[in-house]
Amino acid sequence: MRRTPRLAAARRELLATIVLAGPLIGGQLCLIAGNVVDVMLAGHLGAHVLGAVAIGTSIWSVALMGLSGLMMAVPPTVAQLEGAGRRGETVPVFRQALLLAIGFSLLAWAAIGRGGPLLVDALGLAPELTVNANAFLCAISFGAPALGVYFAARGLSEGLGITWPTMMFGLGGLILLAPTGYVLMYGAFGLQGLGALGSGLANALVCWAEAAGYLAFVRFAPCYPGLAWRPACWWPNPAKLAALLRLGLPMAGSVLMEVSMFSVAGLMIGGLGDDAVASHQVALNLASVSFMLPLGVALATTVRVGNAVGRGDAVGMRYAGLAGIGLAVLAQACSSALMFGAPHLLAAIYTQDPAVLSGAVTLLHLAAIFQIFDGLQVSANGALRGLKDTRLPLAATALAYCGIGIPLGWWFGLHGALGAPGVWMGLIAGLATAAVLLVLRFDVLSRRLPAQWAPEAAM
Repeated sequence: MRRTPRLAAARRELLATIVLAGPLIGGQLCLIAGNVVDVMLAGHLGAHVLGAVAIGTSIWSVALMGLSGLMMAVPPTVAQLEGAGRRGETVPVFRQALLLAIGFSLLAWAAIGRGGPLLVDALGLAPELTVNANAFLCAISFGAPALGVYFAARGLSEGLGITWPTMMFGLGGLILLAPTGYVLMYGAFGLQGLGALGSGLANALVCWAEAAGYLAFVRFAPCYPGLAWRPACWWPNPAKLAALLRLGLPMAGSVLMEVSMFSVAGLMIGGLGDDAVASHQVALNLASVSFMLPLGVALATTVRVGNAVGRGDAVGMRYAGLAGIGLAVLAQACSSALMFGAPHLLAAIYTQDPAVLSGAVTLLHLAAIFQIFDGLQVSANGALRGLKDTRLPLAATALAYCGIGIPLGWWFGLHGALGAPGVWMGLIAGLATAAVLLVLRFDVLSRRLPAQWAPEAAM
């Protein structure tokens, strides 16, 4: 049977997106695995160290997600230039992104290193837990500048369609974290064990190792031909910096909106008792792991859509976006079926406590529902980033998460006395609203945009 041109184009985009997304999914899973390593190492040193690492990580993750969101401006900018055949212009953009990343990461360093302990003190925790959490934050904050460099280098590579280094360095960082964390936390080779402080130092050192490795790789590896590294100009370019900020700040805002919704949900459930909190953590951890699949697809979709925009291919742009959205939904449909079909088996990986197990099973049934909406919203947002459309998506996510998800979670969970399941109903409502708005936004833009574009002259 002869393939139609549309079927062939759709098949081509699906295959291209899968090839790009595979390593990105691997890199995101390595990031999740790093959190598991931290918890495992801290857990054997006592409740105070484990609690300190958990509290410190929750504060640190805000800086991590903020920097990550800001540097999301790099892949679509580079991808559009690459699609337009202007690869030589990507290095000046990368240098400006590095300056921007370093500037914001230094602010994050100061905010986490100074402001983090003030926040911990305000929580009114036990004295030993407070001391350990503050030590962790002061140590890990030294890794903030490295994170900025890492995300900038990663953005350049991914924007050029070379995604396997992300998985390679993510895996390398994971392998390095376990022995480094053990030595610094427990003590070895004549070094004294530092507990939570050692965990923070280990994470900061791994951040610097990954950043230095990725930066050297994009500069000297032969898989990046055609990059114009000379002449080197490191003076700030206001036009390029402004263009990156126009893209990056709304992206960072969208990421932080979603993080905030889940954080507030955790706080609301925190007042419902230990069993509810434990059930929530089990279900949320499983949902977070499954989310790495559509997130990797969304990052790849940004690149594919950006490439099509750069070469002025309106049809290819639409196919790239729809292919990414379809793949993300397919991935989430598989995880949703697993959560519906085997919730007891999944929850039993984490706990055998009957009360916690029962609560986690109920929440996994609800998680199975929001998997589809989560895949839709993240992939549609990825497609819109490829179009450099970020302001309206920010408004949409603010409405969905802060205007609908959080209030409904409070109404159903606390006011309506449904408990943790009620809070999760609010999460479903927020994610569903975001999914509908973002998919509609991409559909409208991909139909209305003209057949020819060019990357911004400032880029």
